[in-house]
Amino acid sequence: MLGQDILGRITGGRITLDDTIGQVKDTVGSLAVLHRSGLLHFPRVDHSIGTIMAANKYGPFAGAVHAQAERGLDAVALIDEAGDVTYKELEARSNALVRAWQRAGVEPGSVMGIMARNHRGLVLTMLATAKLGVRLVMMNTGFAPRQLVDVAAREQVSTFVFDSEFADVAAALPDDVRRYVSWVDDEVPDIPTLEHSIEGMDGSSLPAPEVFGGFVLLTSGTTGTPKGAPRGRTSPFASAQFLDRVPLRPGQTMLMAAPAFHGTGVSQFALALALGQTVVMMRRFSPVDTLGLVEQHGANVLVVVPTMLQRILDLGPEKIAEYDTSSLKIVFSAGSSLSPDVCRRTTEAFGHVLYNLYGSTECAVATVATPDDIRQAPGTAGRPPVTCRVVLFDDDGHRITEPHVSGRIFVSSGLSFAGYTDGRDKERIDGLLSIGDIGHWDENGLLFVDGRDDDMIVSGGENVYPLEVENLLAERKDVLDAAVVGVPDSQFGQRLRAFVVPSPDSSRDAEDIKAFVKANLARYKVPREVVFLDELPRNATGKLLRRVLVEMDVPEDPEKGRTAARG
Repeated sequence: MLGQDILGRITGGRITLDDTIGQVKDTVGSLAVLHRSGLLHFPRVDHSIGTIMAANKYGPFAGAVHAQAERGLDAVALIDEAGDVTYKELEARSNALVRAWQRAGVEPGSVMGIMARNHRGLVLTMLATAKLGVRLVMMNTGFAPRQLVDVAAREQVSTFVFDSEFADVAAALPDDVRRYVSWVDDEVPDIPTLEHSIEGMDGSSLPAPEVFGGFVLLTSGTTGTPKGAPRGRTSPFASAQFLDRVPLRPGQTMLMAAPAFHGTGVSQFALALALGQTVVMMRRFSPVDTLGLVEQHGANVLVVVPTMLQRILDLGPEKIAEYDTSSLKIVFSAGSSLSPDVCRRTTEAFGHVLYNLYGSTECAVATVATPDDIRQAPGTAGRPPVTCRVVLFDDDGHRITEPHVSGRIFVSSGLSFAGYTDGRDKERIDGLLSIGDIGHWDENGLLFVDGRDDDMIVSGGENVYPLEVENLLAERKDVLDAAVVGVPDSQFGQRLRAFVVPSPDSSRDAEDIKAFVKANLARYKVPREVVFLDELPRNATGKLLRRVLVEMDVPEDPEKGRTAARG
């Protein structure tokens, strides 16, 4: 593997002695990290080779479960509302699902979409698609029908798996898309469930797939349309990027509160399976239920996005103290930056257990802040782990090395993607990928994120591009002009505020406008506030002055009960 990695760099283009030395150091460092974490067993090389071979055949999820089942691990792999499932059961049931899909005509190389919450149906789908060689597109559960149809068409989805609660959204797909229900709250007529499909099917071992399926994570890009970031085969050393600064270990119990369609949930779930951990999956997040599950299962690891952590902390010290959370050794947060206040409150509530990963769907990992980093500088994004490089560039493409000088953040990572599924790519400089943020180093080499380098709004860990919402609002006959900006929010980081120039006959109904956006876009793109103006601020060339809107004083209108401002 080491020789292949170096050869690939040589044959891929420019290489220097420093590149080669750096590659060797990264590989040696990765081996040390994997051994320390328990993923690489020097006395039992056969186990390590088996894990690597399985991951190469099936990918990170199915490969991990297959390897654990092959070596006879009968431990509980996951716990959801329906009970426990062991690694052996996951292996057999996913094999049975593959055979059911083969009988139904699902072909290797085809594309399947899934819109599901955290539960066994999602996991079985992830495993079975990998074993069949089908690409899996992880849909956001907040999508409106419009987004689902657009993404499914672009990604060429021919089979769709969904929880019954999303039946109305799934109904918008073309009739020729094959459908399965992954979790049943209410019966969906004429559509088979995964559980029914598995019944009576053979769960014995399968040959390796003819093609590698992989999966696609979705992220909102500069056009505002969710773009697909594909994930294919990765080096087994890539896991070291997560494990270098986060002490995940075999035998731990992980509580997965973060949604698995996000990079946060996907990455940590894959690592948990590779380590033979037990994963407790939350189908719906509740701060009180989260604390209860930590106590009930003695969870050692809690995986959240920042808004979840904020909601847990907002319960207050007295409520949190009602639950025994002493088993927690890791609170892993990723998806957006954490404020210094949240870092301090987390430490007060749970001790020095907070690990904050900074990255993106496109690059996966840039930096990780450990409890020591957070103790030293609350709010920091931390330092790059092994095999990762972070470089700041100014607007002219020159590297910034001085502390407290802001620049655009670029990342080199073994988990960086090769480009979006539609052929587009992120900006690259010297082989490093733009992460889309502005940041700076401090004098101790810790990274701090200052904000976005464009107009993108990050609300609750979700990316929202204003133009998409503005274009939708412009479709209304009672809207003459519209702009959407992000304003600071203590819980979500930013919240959406829409500024609308209404037509003369408009009813100026803010709630109606919100409902209109909710019916057509994902819920995280719905403005929390609607402000009516006589005109939008623009410069002499007609360019919208967004900063003026962000800084505008917006009082509450006591007569109409909604936010209002005078133009």
